[in-house]
Amino acid sequence: MSRRGALMLLALGLIWGLPYLLIKESVASFAPAGVVSGRTLGGALLLLPLAARAGALRPALRAWKWVLAFGLVEMAGPFMLLSHAEQTLPSGLTGLLVSTVPLVAAVIAFATGERGALHVSRVIGLLVGIAGVGLVVGTGGDGTVTAVAVAEVLATAVLYAIAPFIVARRLRGVPPLGSISLALAAVGLGYLPIALLTQDGSPTGRSIGALVTLAVLCTALAFVVFFNLIAEVGPVRATLITYINPVVAIAVGALVLDEHVSGGMLAGIPLILVGCWLAAGARVDAPVAAPVPDATLAECT
Repeated sequence: MSRRGALMLLALGLIWGLPYLLIKESVASFAPAGVVSGRTLGGALLLLPLAARAGALRPALRAWKWVLAFGLVEMAGPFMLLSHAEQTLPSGLTGLLVSTVPLVAAVIAFATGERGALHVSRVIGLLVGIAGVGLVVGTGGDGTVTAVAVAEVLATAVLYAIAPFIVARRLRGVPPLGSISLALAAVGLGYLPIALLTQDGSPTGRSIGALVTLAVLCTALAFVVFFNLIAEVGPVRATLITYINPVVAIAVGALVLDEHVSGGMLAGIPLILVGCWLAAGARVDAPVAAPVPDATLAECT
């Protein structure tokens, strides 16, 4: 891997470890729908001119049905679920649970008939990852963790795992910048009326700052870096951000919000990461068949 690729990988891993903290800060005074609408509209306003300049909007408009489907699965559902869950769930725990996306992707690949999707190493990865999730959920709370919030985050992981299949099978050949820009705009406009109706009181300056950072840094800029990372190192190596994000999320949650980090969480982290590594295509014996479709894109939070 080139030095430029390694630097972009590290930068994106750090950037996409921050949204959980920023969402936690945003929902302190914004309604969940307001957080979703604010970050997506903000990201769209920054990316649409770039997409237009690159000639990426017209091809995306021709595939508008699947662009909309991608936006619903990748953004509308996950962003709302995460914003609602983080009203009670610690940000670090949220980031760690979302990192289970490769585990879900392996199951989806098998269910959709991909040959070799549940190779023996992937089965081992699923079992190890599930054990890690059990440790984290069982001991990772501070008394505010609820089953509903955990279910919302795990549902987010499922949606994030589905999104790459839409991209790979229905948006092949459509410029990603066009798809992302239009999807962000559609989701932001769709949630705007709900945001206006559900907002209670004026947001604080801290929440506004968190939401702006979420839109600019973790949505618009992160996608630009992501596209360049794919071009530099390829989609397979780009998945390495999966192993940086949750560590960053837990660290900043503990340092900035003083969130509790239990022994079970510390024990569960390596189990989840090893499980994801195996489930995403690593081999413990002879390799066979094709890998699970790249789940990196779906890890954008």
